[in-house]
Amino acid sequence: MTTPDWIKPGLYGALIGAVAVAVLGFTWGGWVTGGTAHDQAMALSRNEVAAAMVPVCLGMAERDPDRLETLATIRAATSYRRRDALMATGWATMPGTEAPNRDVAQACLAALEVDAMPETPASAADEG
Repeated sequence: MTTPDWIKPGLYGALIGAVAVAVLGFTWGGWVTGGTAHDQAMALSRNEVAAAMVPVCLGMAERDPDRLETLATIRAATSYRRRDALMATGWATMPGTEAPNRDVAQACLAALEVDAMPETPASAADEG
């Protein structure tokens, strides 16, 4: 049996087309592997859980009798140590857990807007 002359170019074209579709799909089409999809889903779920726990953290901060002193301590810490300072307060330790959550602490710190707050109530009254 003889093979037709068009088989070889047809197979090469199909192979090059399949490679081109795969390259375009992964680079511009938004295709990802299963591992990448899993990593993205885990990161999204961590962020969403942290965002959902921010009201709990803010509530604990509001009920803390030493709130002003604690905020002053957090404010006095360098910017990259503020999360650790907030974790030390216990505000990022969610009910039912034993250790503070770093993601919740970072989200809570952003929600507290420590830099935007006045130093003390007295200094805020003096400015007004």
